Amino acid sequence: MIEALLPLMSFAFVSSITPGPNNIMLTSSGIWFGFRRSLPHMLGITFGFGVLLAVCAFGIGELVVALPQVVLLLKALGCAYLLYLAWQLRRMAVSGAGERAVRPMSFRAAAMFQFANPKAWVMAITGASAFMPLLHKQSGWLAILIYCAVFCAINLPCVSVWAGAGALLRRYLEQPRWRAIFAAVMILLTLYSALAIWL
Repeated sequence: MIEALLPLMSFAFVSSITPGPNNIMLTSSGIWFGFRRSLPHMLGITFGFGVLLAVCAFGIGELVVALPQVVLLLKALGCAYLLYLAWQLRRMAVSGAGERAVRPMSFRAAAMFQFANPKAWVMAITGASAFMPLLHKQSGWLAILIYCAVFCAINLPCVSVWAGAGALLRRYLEQPRWRAIFAAVMILLTLYSALAIWL
């Protein structure tokens, strides 16, 4: 089992720290609301992703993505939410009052979003396919627990980095011009994430 942990940790780190819908949203949240008010968002991501990991580790994830209708629905939901987020970012850039325009994403909403997040599904299914056979030297339940615990323990600090980066940028974006420029960049990245779902 030990020989499986290092590759699993590496995979969890690389897949969690790289840009994706969650990390883009957390950067925006850190900017508009600060790190502390983004904590429920961060915790919700890791909790929801942990549930998704368990679902995929049980093999249900492969059954879900084998159904074209379900895949289409997941893509549509993820794309719709990202377009909504881009619209909210536009409103915040125009109004210059992000904290009054919207509230930080709640724990529950962030957890539920993982099931509409294509990157989260790819991470969970790929990880389960690659590492569950190596961990099955343990009993089934223990292997799933280890898989989910290791992945979530690495995922939370990784997503926190993005919220922290946003919070650090917050002080530099007080001028409307820079706030508008940064918001435009985040909107483009969000729209790209929505488009990438269909590629």
